[in-house]
Amino acid sequence: MKLRYLAAIVLTAAMMSSCSTSKGSLTYFEDINTSVINEYPQGDYSVKIVPDDELVISVTSMEPGATAIYNLPQINPATRSALMVQTQPVQQTYRVDRQGNIDFPVLGKIHVEGMTTQQLTADLVDRISAEVADPMVRVELVNFRVNILGEVARPGSFNVDRERYSVLDALADAGDLTPYGERSNVLLIREENGKRVCHSLDLNDSKLLESPYFYLKQNDAIVVQPNKIRQDNSKYNQNNAYKLSVISTVVSACSIIASLVIALAVK
Repeated sequence: MKLRYLAAIVLTAAMMSSCSTSKGSLTYFEDINTSVINEYPQGDYSVKIVPDDELVISVTSMEPGATAIYNLPQINPATRSALMVQTQPVQQTYRVDRQGNIDFPVLGKIHVEGMTTQQLTADLVDRISAEVADPMVRVELVNFRVNILGEVARPGSFNVDRERYSVLDALADAGDLTPYGERSNVLLIREENGKRVCHSLDLNDSKLLESPYFYLKQNDAIVVQPNKIRQDNSKYNQNNAYKLSVISTVVSACSIIASLVIALAVK
């Protein structure tokens, strides 16, 4: 009984130790002094067009007939079952090829890689103005997506409907970090010049607000690493599972041996 009581105390102490809270800070930008006004320059959040991007481009003017030839035809989706209700026509998209070009009606092939949507808009307005008075052009990037993995409440792939999108927006969409997320070393994976480059982001440091990686780009991936407490708990649980398996095997073997010994003694 004493041995059982002692074992229970040791096991309880071990569990309390494994469930202790992290010593790491859970505060974002903990170096900011909230008693004074803190100002940080706004970085460049413009998204550059890259190969495989999908663009919706529409051209209008005071004379719709004059700009109709500069637009892709809309696709009418199939009617729905017996109701025969036609849905809203779908705008076709321009896919940027591997060389960074799009094939535009009338104008032909245009190199768009490296441009922002605003720059492409201005370029198309300038080109079309040669034939149409006061054209209005709208360019929208429709495949802006980021992936958020690791110690967040809702990991997954997120479609972004705006170009001004920061790492804080991404974490908010993912339900914020869990208490086990390592805030001082969040991994950002980005495609740059044909290569995947990794950057470390420190959410405890206000310098992130001025970082060129504060605003996200299309196809970025954020990985929130588990902190030491989570890693230690994982190792502890794995070790305990292995120990319990060994103990269970030993106890079973001892029980069988004891049964055999008792049976032989009775005989």
